[in-house]
Amino acid sequence: MKVVVKTYKRSQDIPAEVKGNSLFHSRELFTICEQTPGYTPLLFVAWRSERPVGKLLCIVRKSERHFPPSFIKRGEIYGTGEYAPGEHEESLFKVLLEELTRTALDMCFLIEFRNLSNPLFAYRYFRENKYFPINWLRIHNSLHNRPPMARMSASRRRQIKRGLQNGASIHVAQSSEEIYEFFKLMKKYYATKIRKHFPGMNFFLQLVNEYPDKEIGRIYIIRYKGKIIGGSICVFSDGNAYLWFSAGLRKSYPRQYPGVLAVWAAIDYAYRHDYDHIEFMDVGLPFKQYGYRNFILRFGGIQYGTRRWFRFRWKWLNNLITRFYI
Repeated sequence: MKVVVKTYKRSQDIPAEVKGNSLFHSRELFTICEQTPGYTPLLFVAWRSERPVGKLLCIVRKSERHFPPSFIKRGEIYGTGEYAPGEHEESLFKVLLEELTRTALDMCFLIEFRNLSNPLFAYRYFRENKYFPINWLRIHNSLHNRPPMARMSASRRRQIKRGLQNGASIHVAQSSEEIYEFFKLMKKYYATKIRKHFPGMNFFLQLVNEYPDKEIGRIYIIRYKGKIIGGSICVFSDGNAYLWFSAGLRKSYPRQYPGVLAVWAAIDYAYRHDYDHIEFMDVGLPFKQYGYRNFILRFGGIQYGTRRWFRFRWKWLNNLITRFYI
């Protein structure tokens, strides 16, 4: 039976039959982004008769930096979608990708597929739609069989212990006021990062408050003498945790190790709540020396290669860059 792809631009138009386990292609994340200024979610659903058999969520956002300027928009997709059991995933992805590419290129300058669990998935269909790949890295920690403390380096265990002994504390953010205070710290921290994007305040309020009956996301706060000195943001999807953002005032509070405790807070929570793995989002390109990746690996994670796929709206630019990567 023929598959038909429908595009949804408003959460109230998404039929109740469209369900799943992946947060990154969910109605919940769609709604959160819909209520975040500068974000436009697009949900592409493959239907066979009256039954949804696959879906892809693309989040179109504009830059809040001077470079690239704010009039440039980009579409981001985490993973390669979610599909009904028994379906041929690559065949459905082909039709979803074609519709997504046509629609999103009218709205944004760049489309990016990231966090691919299988770097070879649908290689042919990406190339047919003029995407080009760039090698990337992923890191995740297993949270079963052994406690996370047992997987860490001895120096990392000492830093966690000393940070807590020296007066730092860890807890989950509760109030909007606390989230706002933490947001100001994170925004200042990420303002110095040339490539990394940090969402607006409303994204984090919605992430924590929009679905109180579901565990969509958690914000962990590191305090010292009543002041927030670090923290992290973690989301949960299909039995796994994903550390999305983290920061710590390590130069101002070196004895409290706020950056270390911010990451440890997410790992410890995920372990105590029976998640299978925790993945660290955006650990970067496969350079030999990369500070954040080296920092994360000391928590006992496993590093492995993947790729990201990109597509520019301008054909000449897309063709030019493709020559370097294909």
